[in-house]
Order: sequence, then structure tokens, then C-alpha cells
Amino acid sequence: MPKRPDTNESVMLALELLRRIPRSGKVTADQLHRQLRDIGIYRDLRSIQRQLKALSAHFGIERDDRNKPHGYRWLPNAEAMAMPHLSPQESLLLRLAEEHLRYQLPARLMKSMGGFFTQARRNLGDGDNARLEREWPGKVRVVAINQPLLPPTIKPEVFETVSDALYANRWLHVDYLNATKKRVEADVMPLGLAQQGPRLYLVCRFEGYDDDRALALHRIQSVAMSTLDFQRPKDFDLKRYDDEARFRFGKGERIRLSFTIDGDYGAHLLETPLSGDQTVKTQKDGSLRISATVVDSLLLAQWLRGFGENVWNVRKQSAE
Repeated sequence: MPKRPDTNESVMLALELLRRIPRSGKVTADQLHRQLRDIGIYRDLRSIQRQLKALSAHFGIERDDRNKPHGYRWLPNAEAMAMPHLSPQESLLLRLAEEHLRYQLPARLMKSMGGFFTQARRNLGDGDNARLEREWPGKVRVVAINQPLLPPTIKPEVFETVSDALYANRWLHVDYLNATKKRVEADVMPLGLAQQGPRLYLVCRFEGYDDDRALALHRIQSVAMSTLDFQRPKDFDLKRYDDEARFRFGKGERIRLSFTIDGDYGAHLLETPLSGDQTVKTQKDGSLRISATVVDSLLLAQWLRGFGENVWNVRKQSAE
């Protein structure tokens, strides 16, 4: 006769199951059985099924028995599962991730982490043990180098669908309103997400084309994810796309830029150069002659114009 599990083992099993039940999507008993086995908890499938049935009766867990295997998930308004094993440092890390990575992580992952984020906020809410961690966010800040702007409004369902399709390599059908108010409907291949200041852009390829374009997420009126997937193009690299100044309205043209700038206005370029091969020559009047290899773009031109009469003798030569 098999040994009957003691109370501690039953409690630990219940806690592990509760931690693994998602808030979005569903998980089956068989999937949970494999997850527990992977971390060294060996219980038969029938035991897992019985435990899940009991947990569904006492917690805010939905048991979808319309089809087999049954699926489990937390109800939308269910109180988050407490996770006392989160240390103050882990809670702080989760709070920072929730604040700064909300648009860099797949929407489904952010939703599934909702219980962890809630518990992290609670852990940092009171108590002397977390006092220093609670104070940390007030001690550090990322500051803007340009005039701060409020972010445009992105429809939550748009971000979630785009994020899911990007994660799963699925085609998207988008209804898009461009900057000139022209409406376009098209099927696109999602390749990357990039945040530029307050704006979020989807880098994609339109069906039938091989060039890459960036669509502002706040201009997407509606979007639908296809059941069709695609092979991610081997010639696409999001870092290279950024390095070519595509987000700065450039075309990837590398140039040798030279200009003279007033010494007071150009002093910061001695500490934060434009490129690794930048050279600086101090003129007799104290001005600086700067030369650097950069990628030409509209934002580069705007940056130079921003100095007004304190920048002169601008020269551009192809560096190809």
C-alpha cells in the first residue's frame, strides 16, 4: 500500500499548484504534473487532479470542464496568491520590472506575473525588513534629455494582440491610421517592438514586400492575429535596424560629419562623444572642431539646428 502523504507535503503541493495556475490562458492537470516533476515533486496524475478539484472549490479558480483535459486559471477578480518566500530584494526587482518592462515583455507574461507583482507591492508596503528596499525607487531615476512628453494612448487590446503575435511569429491584420490621416488595412509580419521616448513602434514587413517599416502602436485602430505563423526572416536584426537610424528617420547612410561648435556648448561632447572615432580640435577662439562618423538622419539634423548660431561650418561626406 503506498505511503499516505503527510500534511506538510499536501500543503506544499497545494502551494506549488496555486503558484502555477495562470491568470490568462489555462493550464491542464497534465501540464502541472510535468512542471512539478521537473522540480522534483513526484505525485501521480490522479492526485494532482483531486488536489485541483479541491482547490477550485475553495479559491477563486475557474475549472473549465467543457472539454477534456480540463483547464484551470484564476478568475479575473480573484485575490492574488500570497508568496511569502519573496525576499525584499526579489520584491524590489519585481516592482522595478513591472514599472520599466511593461512594454518590453509579452503581454501574456505580464498578466501571468500579476500575482507576483501584487505580492511584491504588498511585501514592500510595510514592515522594517523591507524599509531600505521600499526607499530605493525614490533614490534612483531615469531622466529625460529632451522635453518630456506624455505617452500617446495605446489601446490595451492592440498591445496585447501585437505582443502575442510577435511572440508566436503569427501574421497580423492591422487597421492603421498614418500621420497624414490616411487609413490603411494590411497583413503584416511582426518583427520587433521598440520604445522611443514616450512612443512605441512595431517593426514589421507588409505582405508581398521585403522592406521593414515601423508602425506607431497608438495609430493602430484595430488588429487581429492570424492562425498562420511565419519563419522569422534571417536577414532581419532589430539592433541593426536601430543602428541604421531607422527610428530616427534615417536610411542607414553613414557619413563623416564635421562641424564647429562654441566651446561652452560643445564641452559635453568631450565626455559623451558622437562616435568611437570622434576627433576634436580646439580652435584659437576656444571653439571646437568636431569630426565623427555617424548615421545621417532627420533627428541628427534637428539636433544640429538646436544649437542655433552656436554651431557653424557643418560638413557631411559619405563614409561608405
